[in-house]
Amino acid sequence: MMRTFTPWPRRISALVAQHLPRTSGLFYALALCLAVLAAGLAAPTYAAENRLPPAEESRLRELARDLRCLVCQNESLAESHAPLAADLRDEIREQISAGYSDKEVIQYLVDRYGDFVTYKPPFNSRTLLLWFGPFAVLLLLLWVLWSFHKRGRPGASQATAEEDRRETHEEFRRLKRQYGSDDD
Repeated sequence: MMRTFTPWPRRISALVAQHLPRTSGLFYALALCLAVLAAGLAAPTYAAENRLPPAEESRLRELARDLRCLVCQNESLAESHAPLAADLRDEIREQISAGYSDKEVIQYLVDRYGDFVTYKPPFNSRTLLLWFGPFAVLLLLLWVLWSFHKRGRPGASQATAEEDRRETHEEFRRLKRQYGSDDD
């Protein structure tokens, strides 16, 4: 038998109706209002329990600025409104309240999510291309510019152009002699 989902206010009113004698609709409405009020009061106590002292909250904000949101990718955890960013901030809050240092918190997140979570990736074998790639591209571009500059020198191009003109003229004379034309 498949059980259907019933919204929680209906479930509460059904439970009240089963266990209490039938009096009036006003009693049920009052019980429902009390249940909704109790559920509403539970949420702020949860948020207040997670709040840290001001010094630790500032540590949390600093760490959140230095860490990248895994969903937004170009926003820090402090700036992001994604649900995963909120979960990561809660995770950092729990780590700080447990007494971990900033390095330990960052290392925990790197171990869990990889080097991408930090804006400052470490220098290791997996990130060599990231660290040296821009310099390699810069050197390659400088070499290409130097080779174009070397080819474009006026003295070198004029000498080769003069040699090419002489060779073409000599080839033209040879072909004229070969095919018997006397025009020069």
